[in-house]
Amino acid sequence: MQTATSLFAEESIRAVGIERLITEAQVARASLYQCFGSKDALITAYLDQQHETDRAAYERAMAHVEDPVERALLFFDLAEASSRRSHYRGCPFLNAATEFPDRRHPVSAVVLKRREWLLDRLITALRDAGADDPRTVAQRIQLLYDGGLAGSKVNRSSEPIRLAKHMAEELIARSRSCDRTGRRTPRSTD
Repeated sequence: MQTATSLFAEESIRAVGIERLITEAQVARASLYQCFGSKDALITAYLDQQHETDRAAYERAMAHVEDPVERALLFFDLAEASSRRSHYRGCPFLNAATEFPDRRHPVSAVVLKRREWLLDRLITALRDAGADDPRTVAQRIQLLYDGGLAGSKVNRSSEPIRLAKHMAEELIARSRSCDRTGRRTPRSTD
């Protein structure tokens, strides 16, 4: 798994063949198939592991953030920190969705699970923040998040993630009928 994680992150999933994995991991072919059954199962295990790692990082970071708006924006902060790593190739889930576009492929289920988890966290934070329509706002923020990640990969810069976060902040501010003190805020007519 450690070898697959490294190679998939550095080169892409489809670019790394079974022979290369076996050679670099220094394991027998039978061991790989005994543990995972197939390359597809190894890929889904890799993505599940990435999701659990990211989920745990979010939960740790969220423990220090009381403001629900900041909790909704925390995804952008964590993504920006990841984008600064050397050899950053973009979001592994967006990459996997691109490499495996068939919705019947097992990779799609893992990517969907990740997206549903992120959307659920956003809805919860936005509901706590007083957004008028938390689901719709969360869906829009998720779209901004996806765009920031894609832009970061293409531009090899964390600037698109920062811009997407700023846009999400504006969207949240417009979606709230009350300010942080509980007073009604006037709606913009633009």
